[in-house]
Amino acid sequence: MEKPDFIKYGVQKLPPGFRFHPTDEELVVHYLTRKAFSFPLPATVIPEIDLGKFDPWDLPGGSEEERYFFNLREAKYLNGKRFKRATMSGYWKATGRDKPIIASRCNQLVGWKKDLVFYRGKPPHASPTDWIMHEYRLAATETSASGFSQRKFSAHSSMAHTKEWVVCRIFRKRRATRMDAEITPYYNYSRIRSNIEHIDPDASVSSSSSSSSCVTDLSEDGEEGSSNSMASSPNGREV
Repeated sequence: MEKPDFIKYGVQKLPPGFRFHPTDEELVVHYLTRKAFSFPLPATVIPEIDLGKFDPWDLPGGSEEERYFFNLREAKYLNGKRFKRATMSGYWKATGRDKPIIASRCNQLVGWKKDLVFYRGKPPHASPTDWIMHEYRLAATETSASGFSQRKFSAHSSMAHTKEWVVCRIFRKRRATRMDAEITPYYNYSRIRSNIEHIDPDASVSSSSSSSSCVTDLSEDGEEGSSNSMASSPNGREV
């Protein structure tokens, strides 16, 4: 018997018009904590997956949208703090520091967020890609187990030495093209000059009154530096 249309990749598929955009706190408190201790989830919308078997562009779902997965993270060594992050074509590399996730109601640390970038190839010759992953883990087994049964806590703690559930948000970062970088400054300059001439037909971009007014207006938008460089140009072009 075929599965209905709202079931895809083993989880419930949201109907048209609905989007799954949880906050960091919601992911940890309502999904990851419940997953780690085998409690019912609010909704079956995050599938389980072994990230080591998939390159990011081969993951289930649309490649242009952010996707969420439960992954049973496994330690690389029995007593080590490094984890297996290799795939068929590369590996996930952590960047920056982990960010704490605080529960708003009790002001308590409930989880950590780690940023990772996918590198294609093998070190030291691997190259970074546009694929980004936010990996969420529980702050501590003892802290996360508060309010849960001791029986399930014991079962989880025996596995926590080598494996633990994490939830991952994976998406592809859009990079600005070279054409965008070259066209945008001239486009913004033409708009500024057009607005000045519309207010006062006799105004000149190089006049002191116009440049002063332009700087005042632009400083509110955080673009004071770009306006100064344009106003100081003798021929009215950006330098």
